[in-house]
Amino acid sequence: MTEHGVTAKGHSAADRRNLVIFPIGWLLIVIALAEMLLVMVSMSLLDGEAQAFLVSSVGTFMLGVAIIVTFTPTRYGMDFRQAVLFVTTAWVVVPFVAAVPLMLSPEGLSVADAYFETVSAVTTTGSTVMSGLDNQPETVLLWRSLMQWVGGIGIIGMALVIFPFLRLGGMQLFKLESSDRSEKLFYRSGQLAFAIFAIYMLITAACILAYRIGGMSWFDALNHAFTTVCTGGFSTHDASMGYFDNAFIDWASVFFMAASGIPFLTYVRLARRAQSSSRVETQVVGFLLFLSVVSFAIALWLVIVDGIPFASALTQSAFNVVSVVTTTGYATQDYLAWGTPVAGMFFLLTFVGGCTGSTAGGIKIFRFQVLSRMISQLMTRQSFPHAIIVPRYGARALSDEEVASVCVFFFLYIATWLAVSLLLQLAGVDPMTALSGSITALSNVGPGIGAVIGPAGNFASLPDAAKWILSAAMLIGRLEIMTVFVLVVPAFYR
Repeated sequence: MTEHGVTAKGHSAADRRNLVIFPIGWLLIVIALAEMLLVMVSMSLLDGEAQAFLVSSVGTFMLGVAIIVTFTPTRYGMDFRQAVLFVTTAWVVVPFVAAVPLMLSPEGLSVADAYFETVSAVTTTGSTVMSGLDNQPETVLLWRSLMQWVGGIGIIGMALVIFPFLRLGGMQLFKLESSDRSEKLFYRSGQLAFAIFAIYMLITAACILAYRIGGMSWFDALNHAFTTVCTGGFSTHDASMGYFDNAFIDWASVFFMAASGIPFLTYVRLARRAQSSSRVETQVVGFLLFLSVVSFAIALWLVIVDGIPFASALTQSAFNVVSVVTTTGYATQDYLAWGTPVAGMFFLLTFVGGCTGSTAGGIKIFRFQVLSRMISQLMTRQSFPHAIIVPRYGARALSDEEVASVCVFFFLYIATWLAVSLLLQLAGVDPMTALSGSITALSNVGPGIGAVIGPAGNFASLPDAAKWILSAAMLIGRLEIMTVFVLVVPAFYR
């Protein structure tokens, strides 16, 4: 700090604060414009939601303008610390603003319910407190789906830009600014953002078309494509994808859920005909292999135990396995009724997640791969204590820091899960629902285990205190835990 509170980079204390708050104003204006679009949709559908979205849009727009005018910085250029503060603040504030139309709706939700619903949307979790979806106004259903879709592209941006610098359990393996310049696909962040957004749009458009060909209405196809590509899982029907009872739609959903669990940077490389990094290929191959093996194993169980024809068993198994692992959260039926071993398997699957750089949540495949290599190294050293063994991830040798960061992440993940479970039990939730609800929120999966929050239930019956706790857990999980924990470390602010 230099004279008059100006840093060496030339930013005053006020500018450092303004650089965090100022972009929030622009985010609110974007939300206001989206709400105005929903006003026009509501007016065309005559579903009675136009007034709620109009009031929310005007209020959000005025608040956004006030923030921009009040907190305009004199110098621009956000550093890493300010970027982390901005991202965390944005993910907490945006759901509050997006919840206003749900509270002002004629069927208005409470503050706790509305915030839970919008946090679940923007974090692409897919847990819901809303029932009777088949009779809900179409504007409200579209708003939920749109929030999830926008949240998905925001997640990809964080995974590629913010998370690698935080050493999020080995995520620096995927940092774009590699010392090997041949791996740099773009030299400007704007080019990369545009390329990823284009891929996101193309996959969404293809998904809409596939669902429409499968027999969905255009409205259902649009909503479900939004919530498939972002691996969010909100549906326009209480029965979720089971409402359609259509094998073509199920397999189309499997394809696009799995495609969205793969790093979007992989598609950018393929589109530019660049040589894919072996680091990315390692997690993609592991991800697809894991999905195939688990789906096939559960299908065999259904054939042997329940006598279901193999084709039908594989469809049911693949759909629900891919839905849970990619943290989408769709369901075609209550898979908990397939037997205790299968129910236990699905509980474990909620921890897994997709690939880093995708819209999926969870611990992520690559962390399990790094952990398995570390365990293999330790076991080999037991037999050959004098051998020099270097764990590798693809073609790359893992550093001690990368291995340690994965271990730290696993510890914090399990510790946070248990802490949230304890808080839920203190809020009056039974132990099974607390353990299941905390991990489904932290992994951003959606449905939990048990009669209350399982695939056949929802979160409406939980006490308000539990909904606030789960909202916080969803945000912590989506921000990859360390982004939140680093904020309580004094050294972060020095």
